[in-house]
Amino acid sequence: MKEIGIETEYITLGQLLKMTDTISSGGMAKWFLSEHEVFVNGEAEDRRGRKLRPNDTVTIPEVGEFRIAVAEGMSFDVD
Repeated sequence: MKEIGIETEYITLGQLLKMTDTISSGGMAKWFLSEHEVFVNGEAEDRRGRKLRPNDTVTIPEVGEFRIAVAEGMSFDVD
C-alpha cells in the first residue's frame, strides 16, 4: 500500500486519481469512475468529489492501494 501525503485537510477522489497517474487530466475523472471500480474504505465509490482525509484507503483494481496520510511537517486533527 502506497501512502499519499497531503498538505490540506482533505483531497478529492479526482485529485487522487490524477496524483497517482491513474488519469492524465482532472477532466477524465468522471469518465474513469463511470468505467472502473474504485473503493474508498472498502466501499464502491463513483463520486469524483468524494473527500479523502488522512487514514482513508483507496483501492483501484489493477492500479494499486493507497492510504491518505498527513504530509511530513503538517498536522491536522484526525478522529
